[in-house]
Amino acid sequence: MLQYVFHRLWQSAVTFVLVSLVVFVGVRALPGDPATTMAGEQADPAAIAAMRAQLGLDKSLPVQYLEFVKHAVTGDFGRSIRTGTPVRDMIGTTLPVTLQLALYAMLVAVLVGVIGGVAAAVYRGRWPEWLANGFSLVGLSVPTFWLGILAVLYLSVGLGLFPASGYVSPFQDPVRGIYFLTLPAVILGVTHAAVVQRQTRSSMVETLTADFVRTARAKGLGQRAVILRYGLRNSLIVVTTVIGLQLGLLIAGAVVTERIFSLPGIGKLTLDSVFTRDYPVIQAVVLVITASYILINLLVDVLYTVIDPRVRVSGRAQ
Repeated sequence: MLQYVFHRLWQSAVTFVLVSLVVFVGVRALPGDPATTMAGEQADPAAIAAMRAQLGLDKSLPVQYLEFVKHAVTGDFGRSIRTGTPVRDMIGTTLPVTLQLALYAMLVAVLVGVIGGVAAAVYRGRWPEWLANGFSLVGLSVPTFWLGILAVLYLSVGLGLFPASGYVSPFQDPVRGIYFLTLPAVILGVTHAAVVQRQTRSSMVETLTADFVRTARAKGLGQRAVILRYGLRNSLIVVTTVIGLQLGLLIAGAVVTERIFSLPGIGKLTLDSVFTRDYPVIQAVVLVITASYILINLLVDVLYTVIDPRVRVSGRAQ
């Protein structure tokens, strides 16, 4: 186990370095000059040159990258070009909002997806399967931004069931915090619930037709025991993989939902930084999301042995 974890950590470190290099080069390929933006379009060349020197943009790209890596490993991502605020503080303020939204949406996706997938597998050819498949088709086909706009228009503005925008920290007021996050989490979780539902159904159908399930039925076990103890438990390997990948996508893909519902998360911070060519913030945000995605995948791989001890960390059965 430890050898496998160290091997994965080494792979993750290499991936992290490559991502940091791609982000560094890609951000500087964006059109426009941050120094000109900060100094003003009408500023004289001397003022722009002074601003470039202050931001470190007058140095060569290799030197800029090495300085960026040297400070990033200590958690120092510099200051925002747009606001002058330390980037670490900005991420520390916005990242918890996105994590709360992603975890809430993942909870919705898992509950709806697993229940729908199990129902579709157990009641094949009957109305529960048709209903579950119709939901997954809608969830995969309809864009998230369109669902969000409709939800705000009808559920918030029309019926007044949920707030149209805003955020309250669940740590300060749990009831209001969950209330404000419910509608964005449901909208964000619908698409991912459809993916979880399809994978759960496929895995459950294969498991329920296996020989050991037939043996369990022949022993006289009830339908509920067969489904939960044999069917669902042996399908969790595939489902866990999908859930881990979807959680990473939720963290990285909450940009549209946060924009629609005016949530002060890391997605909104990313968009604002791209529009203003705020290099330090963009680089830090991408690195934090990359680290989160790598960590989630590592935890999912380790979780395999907890779900099914027969599975070795190499991914092959004993």
